[in-house]
Amino acid sequence: MTAATSSTLFPRGSTPGAYAATPRDADAVLDGLDPEQREVATSLHGAVCVLAGAGTGKTRAITHRIAYGVRAGILQPASVLAVTFTNRAAGEMRGRLRQLGAGGVQARTFHSAALRQLQYFWPKAVGGEVPRLVERKVQLVAEAAARCRVRLDRNELRDVTGEIEWSKVTQTVPEDYPAMAAKSGREAPRDAAEIGRIYATYEQLKRDRGVIDFEDVLLLTVGVLQERPDIADQVRRQYQHFVVDEYQDVSPLQQRLLDLWLGERDSLCVVGDASQTIYSFTGATPDHLLNFRTRHPRATVVKLIRDYRSTPQVVHLANGLLSQARGRAAEHRLELVSQREAGPDPVYAAYADEPAEAEGTARRIRELITPVEQGGGGIPASQIAVLYRVNAQSELYEQALADAQVPYQLRGAERFFERPEVREAGLLLRGAARGGSADPALADADIPSQVRAVLTTRGWTPEPPAGSGAVRDRWESLAALVRLAEDFAASRPGATLSDLVAELDERAAAQHAPTVEGVTLASLHAAKGLEWDAVFLVGLTEGMMPITYAKTEQQIEEERRLLYVGVTRARRHLTLSWALSRAPGGRASRRPTRFLNGLRPGSQAIGARPPGGGGGIERGAAAPGGGGGARRRRGPVHCRVCGRALTDAGEMKLMRCEGCPSELDEALYERLRDWRAEQAGLLGQPAYCVFTDKTLLAIAEAVPGTEPELARISGVGRRKLDRFGADVLALCAGRELPSALDGEGDGDAGESHSGDPWQNSTEK
Repeated sequence: MTAATSSTLFPRGSTPGAYAATPRDADAVLDGLDPEQREVATSLHGAVCVLAGAGTGKTRAITHRIAYGVRAGILQPASVLAVTFTNRAAGEMRGRLRQLGAGGVQARTFHSAALRQLQYFWPKAVGGEVPRLVERKVQLVAEAAARCRVRLDRNELRDVTGEIEWSKVTQTVPEDYPAMAAKSGREAPRDAAEIGRIYATYEQLKRDRGVIDFEDVLLLTVGVLQERPDIADQVRRQYQHFVVDEYQDVSPLQQRLLDLWLGERDSLCVVGDASQTIYSFTGATPDHLLNFRTRHPRATVVKLIRDYRSTPQVVHLANGLLSQARGRAAEHRLELVSQREAGPDPVYAAYADEPAEAEGTARRIRELITPVEQGGGGIPASQIAVLYRVNAQSELYEQALADAQVPYQLRGAERFFERPEVREAGLLLRGAARGGSADPALADADIPSQVRAVLTTRGWTPEPPAGSGAVRDRWESLAALVRLAEDFAASRPGATLSDLVAELDERAAAQHAPTVEGVTLASLHAAKGLEWDAVFLVGLTEGMMPITYAKTEQQIEEERRLLYVGVTRARRHLTLSWALSRAPGGRASRRPTRFLNGLRPGSQAIGARPPGGGGGIERGAAAPGGGGGARRRRGPVHCRVCGRALTDAGEMKLMRCEGCPSELDEALYERLRDWRAEQAGLLGQPAYCVFTDKTLLAIAEAVPGTEPELARISGVGRRKLDRFGADVLALCAGRELPSALDGEGDGDAGESHSGDPWQNSTEK
C-alpha cells in the first residue's frame, strides 16, 4: 500500500525509518526540530498535551521526546509505554525509536498492551491460563441470534456485532443498550431491544465456553487492576511514563484503562487533533482530549501548527473548511501554516454525470503519471489517490482507471466484484438468466426490472436503508449493480439478461489483474493517517458529503471533519469534483457539498465568513485537470455559435449553448452510435466507455476532418484518439468501415454474435 509518510513531513527532509545515523547524544536528538516540536521533546515532567494539526510532524515530536528523555537519562526505556491504535502505527513508532537510540521502549496498541498484562497476571489474579481469545466473534453472535430466534443475514450480523462492540467500549451492559443507543442517536440495524437480547445471550455463550473477545481483554484488564491493588501497583512500578497517540480516538473504556495505569500520577503525554475525530460511531470521543486541561490543570499544552506536508494552497482550503465548523471540537481548531513552497491551486471540477467524472479523473491521473519528458507530471501511480465517501463508489473508478490503463489498488475493501454481496448477486443473476424469471410477470420485463426483482430478494430496495454500516454498504453495492443494469440496457436496447451476465463476467475478469504499484482507491475513513502527492476527492455532492443519513449537527460536523481529513491527505495536487447527475442524459439536479460554500469560486458561505484571499480553480468536465509547473492552463470555453462563456459541463462538451442552433449531421450521428455499440460489444464495456452521448453529438456537429480537429473535442483524449481516431475520422469522411464481425459466418450468425458476444463463455 501507499506509504503513510514521506520526506515532505519533516523540516530537514528526513523520512521515518530513513535517518542518516543514530544521533550521537541527547542534544543531537533535538537537531532539526522546530521550536514547538523542541518544546514537546524537552517537556518531560508532568502532564503534556500536544494539539497537533495534520501534517505537523506529531509522530516525529513524540518519538524524539521519548528518545531525548532516554538518551538524557531522565527516562528508563523499560519504564515507558507508548500506545496508539493500529499495529502499523505502533511498528513505525518502534522503528523510529530504535533509530534514535531508544530501543527497549514499549510501543503497542491498547489491546496489545492489555493482553500482554492480562496473560502475565491471570495466573496470579484468577488462576490457570487466560481464556482463549476469539478473534472473530461473528460466529458466536450468529449463534446468540439463533438462540433468540432472530434471523440475521451476513451483513446484519456484522452490524449487530458492531453494536455489541460499541456497547462494550462505552461500558454499556446489555439491559441498558436500548436506552444508550437512543441517547447516542445510533441508527440500530435491528430493533434495539432485540439487539440487547442478542448481546446478553452472546455474553452468556462466552461464559459457558470459557472464551473472551478483544473488548473483554480491555474489560478484564480493567477488572484485574481495580480488584487487585497489588497487581496495579506492580504495573505502575513497571511503567512510570505514558505517551498516547491519536488521543482524540480514545474510547471511554480505553480511558478507564489508562487512568488505572497512571494511578495518582500525571506523567502522561497525549497527542491529538479534535478536528480529525471521524470514528465516533465506534465509540471514539474527543472529549478526553478537550477536557485534558480540566483533568490536569497544570498540564503543559503545545500546539503544532507548522504543516510540513501540504502546500499553502492545500492548507488554505483545509483552514477554510474548519473556519465554518461548529461545535466544541471547532472551538479548538488549529490554524495550520504551510512550510512548503507554493504549489498549484486546488481544482474544482463539475461534471455532467458520474461516468464523466470517473473518466475525467482517470484522464487527469493519466496525465499526472506520464513522464515529465513526455509532457506529463511524472508522479508515480503509488503517490496518487482517489478518495470517496462509501466503498460502493469505487466501481466506476476501477473501470475508468482500467480503461485508461492505469494500475490501481483498493485499500480497506475488496474489489467491487470480489465483495460477497456482488458475487452472490452474480450467481443469482446467472441462475435467472439460464432458468428464466421465477416471476412470470417479469418474463417480458426489461433488464433493469429483472435485475431489481432478483436483487430485491437479497436486500435491495428503491430507497436506501437508514443509518450506516454493513447494511448500508451492502445496499450501495446492490444499487450499483442496478444502475449498471440501467446503463447497460440503455446502451444495448436489444440485449438480454444473459448479455448482462456476460458483461459482468467480462468486467470482473478485466479487473483481476494483479498490480504491485498503482493508484490507491480508498474511502475517506480508510485514508486516515496516509498521504499522497496528488489526491482526488470525488462524488462531493449533497447526500454523499455529508452523507444522507447524517441528520444531527454533531453528525454533520463529523462529515465536515471527514472532508477535512481528505483534503489534508494531499501534499501538492488536490482535485475536488462532483457530478450534476447520476447517469448520462440525466437531469442536472445535484448540488456540490455545502462544505465548499464560500471556498470554491462563485459560491458564498452560509452562516460563516470564509478566510480572505480565497483561491482555487473551478473547471467543468471539459477541463478537469489543474496542473502545476509549466503545464498550460486552458482558458474559459466559449460557445462557438454565440460566443457566451460556458459553465455547464454538458454545454462545454458540445462547445455551444443548449439553446443555440445545432449543426448536427443526423446521419453521421446515427452511424457513430451504431459504430459505438459495436465497439462497446467487442470490448465488453458500456457504450459510454467508448464515447459518451455528448461527445458523439459534438463530433457529429463539428465533423472533424483531421486528428487535431478531432482532438479539440472534449472527451477525445490521447488514448481514445489513438484507439478510435481513425475509425471516427473515416465515418466523418463518409467512408464505410468493415464490420469487426466480418468473416464470422452468415448474416444471421453475425447478428446473433453481435447481440451476445460472450454467449459461449457464459454457457461454459
